[in-house]
Amino acid sequence: MGRQMLRAVLAAVLLTVLAAPAGAQQSLDKARELYASASYDEALTMLNAVQGESQTSAERQATGVYRVLCLTALGRTQEADAAIETVVAQDPFDRPAADDLPPKIRVAFSNARRRMLPAIVQQRYADAKASFDRGDFANAVAAFRQVLDALADPDIAHAAGHAPLSDLRVLASGFHDLSAKAVAPPAPPPPVIAAAPLPAPPPAPVRDFLKVYAPEDTGVALPTVVRQAFPPFPGKVLTAGVGMLEVVIDATGAVESATMVASVHPQYDKLAVEAARRWQYRPATVDGVPVKYLKRVQVTLTPQR
Repeated sequence: MGRQMLRAVLAAVLLTVLAAPAGAQQSLDKARELYASASYDEALTMLNAVQGESQTSAERQATGVYRVLCLTALGRTQEADAAIETVVAQDPFDRPAADDLPPKIRVAFSNARRRMLPAIVQQRYADAKASFDRGDFANAVAAFRQVLDALADPDIAHAAGHAPLSDLRVLASGFHDLSAKAVAPPAPPPPVIAAAPLPAPPPAPVRDFLKVYAPEDTGVALPTVVRQAFPPFPGKVLTAGVGMLEVVIDATGAVESATMVASVHPQYDKLAVEAARRWQYRPATVDGVPVKYLKRVQVTLTPQR
């Protein structure tokens, strides 16, 4: 790669950086001057100083891309590859501006994201599911949305079309909708006409102990596991899989019904459902009275080594 091209790319990247505090911006400007004078080692030293300061994600990404360009100019290929992975790890869902990068660096960033994003997306889904399970629906909505957006990233389009990411898309979409419904604001009350008499206060809510409660219901003490074991997979697990079971637990703690709502593996779905029908729980309660409850259980297959 010619030095003139690298310098042009550097200038384009730095011009996209948002306004930074004086110290950070001055350091970036100084690094640019050092790079322009082919003082690549000195430029890298200056970038290390910038890295320790408070930066926005755009500034942090520009600093990382600039470090990649300097290392590439010095022929330090392995360090440049590591710097690319650092940029991706810091802001995995923010693609660097491809138009500002030369083809070789653009391909290197795409390859790194293609390699790293599947695991990052699965971890982000796990974080989103944890928020959902503890009732933090506002954070769950944003996290599941981020998972769905990441699965649409062209760098992982091929992986997103196959398990386990294809299954993850179904689960994330369903949990996103449930979370959004849980945080939706209630309908505003009808306007009160000043001359009209005040309406009678609404009656106290009546608990329906015959209904099937679900995670989005409030005031429910959740069921606890007495026995919840999965059967062994018939054969060897070659590819990872993620699925979802829905079980209705009756007021005695027995499983009334079990349904595989997201397939984990064609050979395993029926086995998992049959095992789930034999699970046992301490039942959910409302105001101390046992009730029926819809519980969602994630089913995961991990490849054997």
